[in-house]
Order: sequence, then C-alpha cells, then structure tokens
Amino acid sequence: MEKNEKSPRGHKGRHAPEPVFSVRESCELMPFLLAEMPQKNRDNIKTFLRNRQVLVDGTPVSQYNHPLLPGQKVTISRNKISPAKTYHGITIVYEDNDILVIDKHAGVLSVATENKEKYTAYSLLWDHVKSNHPDGKIFIVHRLDRETSGLLIFSKSARVQKILQKAWNEIIRERSYVALAEGEVNPPEGEISSYLKESPSRMVYSSKEEGDGRWSVTHYETLKRVPGYSLLKLNLRTGRKNQIRVHLADIGHPVAGDKKYGAATNPLGRLALHATVLAFRHPVTGREMRFELPVPRKFHEVL
Repeated sequence: MEKNEKSPRGHKGRHAPEPVFSVRESCELMPFLLAEMPQKNRDNIKTFLRNRQVLVDGTPVSQYNHPLLPGQKVTISRNKISPAKTYHGITIVYEDNDILVIDKHAGVLSVATENKEKYTAYSLLWDHVKSNHPDGKIFIVHRLDRETSGLLIFSKSARVQKILQKAWNEIIRERSYVALAEGEVNPPEGEISSYLKESPSRMVYSSKEEGDGRWSVTHYETLKRVPGYSLLKLNLRTGRKNQIRVHLADIGHPVAGDKKYGAATNPLGRLALHATVLAFRHPVTGREMRFELPVPRKFHEVL
C-alpha cells in the first residue's frame, strides 16, 4: 500500500491518510480489494462500492467486477460520494463531506450581487445542502461570470473555504476553458500577458505598464478553425476577473457573444466561454482530483 501525500499545510495529523493501492497486474476490483485489505470482508467492500467510496484513478466505481489495469491507483475515500444530481441551472458533479463541484449552466449567477437575485448557484446549493442536513451550510470559493458555464468549487465549511482561498495557487493544479473566439486566431498557439485593472464602471482593461494592475497570463491553443471563428483551449496561469475575455479582445479575437468587450456576433445567444477542466488537491484529504466537462454541443454546431 502506498502512503498518501501529507495533509494540506496547517492541518497535518487532523486526518489519517486515505488508503491508496497500486495495481500491479490485470484483475477485477473485488478480489483485488480483498487481497489488499484482508481486515475487510465482502460486505464491507460492497458498502464502500455502494457509497461510491472506491475510486479508480480518481473516478468513483460501484461495480464489484470493474476491470483493473497495471499502473492504476485505487483509493478508498473516507467520504461517501453522492451521485451527480441536476437542478434547473446547475449539475452537481461531485459532493463529499467537505466540498461540492458543480457544472454551472450559462445564465446563472454564481452568487447574488447587490441586486439581491434569489436564483443563483449558491442559493440552489444552499437548498440542496439544507434538504439533506438541516444544519448544513455552503460557502463560495470562486466565481464564474453569469454567462460563462462550467466547473465551480463550493465548500461546506468556513474552515475549508479558508484553506482553498488562502492556498488557491498551491491547491489548484489546472484550470482550462474553451472559448469560441471571433475570427481565425493567428498564430494558432501563444501566450497573452498584461496587467489587468478595473475601472470605476467595472470594465476590466489591460495595461503594459509594470505594476499598473495585477499581472495576468493566459495561454491559448487553437483546437479548430472555420471561416469567422476559432475554437480555443485556454489555460490560466493567473485567475483574474474577466481575464480571458479581456485578453482575447486584446489580440482582436473577442469571445463570441461578448458585446462588453467588442464582439460583433452572438451565434449562441450567450457568452461562448466554458470552464471545462478543474484539477486540484483536495483541501482536507490531500487527494489529487480532476474534473473535465465536454465542449458544449452548441459550440460544435457553430463550427
């Protein structure tokens, strides 16, 4: 059995590591776990499977005869993992005792603004958590723009929220987006950097003057081009407000549907930006986690 990575900074010893086993030869899951955990019987392992506590390379598995391949890692999570659940506006793709990861649909605010909107991802998750645990709570960790869809993390306690926000750059391994940009981007791959600052009217803009704003870097790669549009994959080295939208506008290829930053077309009837990959170290267990959503069908239809 392999030892897990040490607990997140400042929480060493709070939780014992989750068991992680390396697969050395092809086999099925049940006999593998019985051999690796002789202290457990079949009923114990069936309970783990039913509660989606058995992860193969980070993905919950519930079939006792799931085939294993050499090199794979099997983790026994201490948390019961709820299956994906969809509400009108969000899909919960992962939930345990500490965090939730959701797919926020376009048109839904992450959290209410000063206009005190009632229908937000936060309010939907609040109702979800309260329906299962009356004393449960939900805490915002980061945000997506209303018209941006994709992956978001929420925490279930102020302690976990603080861990995530304080050590965000250390915990987050990857944040990738796909965007439908206007025009045919050339060169097809590159990096955009500038200092970003926000005006009193809440318009974010770039400055090349050192220290005039917050340094921001976006890497882009063209996945497909057709006359009038480019499908881009974007990786954030920094996560600033409106960063992708401003940087693509800076190179003359604004996100389709982004009238605020100069887009002339709106083929989707929404901002054509989707948070597709989110990889991070779990703030409590230390487990490496990765979530990926497909490119929305409407993006492909335009192409």
